[in-house]
Amino acid sequence: MRTQKQENIVKGFQVVENECIWMKAGIVNFKLCDNVYDCRTCPFDKAMQKTMKANRHMNYHKAGSSLAENLKTIYKWYPRPCRHVLTGRVDEAKVCILNYECYHCAYDQMLDEEDLNGLSKNPAVTLASGYCLADGYYYHSGHTWARFGHGGRVTIGFDDFMVKLFGAPSEISIPCIGSNLKKGHAGLAFSRLEKKATAVSPITGTVLAVNIKAQEHPEIVHEDPYHDGWLCVLEPNMPKRNRRGLFLGKESLEWTDRESQRLLRLIGPEYMDLAATGGEPVDDVYRSFPEIGWDRLVKAFLRTGKE
Repeated sequence: MRTQKQENIVKGFQVVENECIWMKAGIVNFKLCDNVYDCRTCPFDKAMQKTMKANRHMNYHKAGSSLAENLKTIYKWYPRPCRHVLTGRVDEAKVCILNYECYHCAYDQMLDEEDLNGLSKNPAVTLASGYCLADGYYYHSGHTWARFGHGGRVTIGFDDFMVKLFGAPSEISIPCIGSNLKKGHAGLAFSRLEKKATAVSPITGTVLAVNIKAQEHPEIVHEDPYHDGWLCVLEPNMPKRNRRGLFLGKESLEWTDRESQRLLRLIGPEYMDLAATGGEPVDDVYRSFPEIGWDRLVKAFLRTGKE
């Protein structure tokens, strides 16, 4: 009979979600992953692998000291759990059969391919002043979001505040594969009939995949901005640096509350009174308050060209 903690590990949920694999294996006391579980490019993982190999050759540790053997020893009730189970990327029971050498694992490659086809499931969301924010996503002040995947790739899109601000777009322009986007600079364009605007990229990176479905049916971005309405997948340069200056968790909620107040002041005191009574945000601000003007909304909230 497994304990509740063991059940949670099987499901991929941990008290600390970003524990390094070496910490999960009990080889180091404390280490949080800062490379979005892309072990192949992680300097710490390379150093640990080198140290473990040297220690085995010098007989400082017994045969069970390797990462694979430690995981097998700790999780006796579930031998050799796949690293994607341990990190929460998948919630199915999956056993590693390749000694944690993910670089030639077909299952690992399949998950990476799925990442390139967008997001596999709807994220949980939290409300801030009536606007939805996807849990675990990072947000740029220009109202674009970034979801850092376990393989290092990043999916980006427009946030709920933006799509409610401008309503359903009639056209979306996404850079082609191979293009380079720069954090805080214009890179994503959309239009509504004759009105056009550009939004900033939340990170710096190279475009690996684009959402053709969203290009052909741009209304999807308004209906489902955090799942089917994703825009493109990027290969970031320096993932840690890319996350600097972005909002996450509580910070993103507080920032959205502030943006909501700015919008209410722009609309006028009458709507501020309505919001104070618990009224829902307007689903299409531009259509509902045309007197504000498209250009004014763009200038006030999209921050094009600003870091």
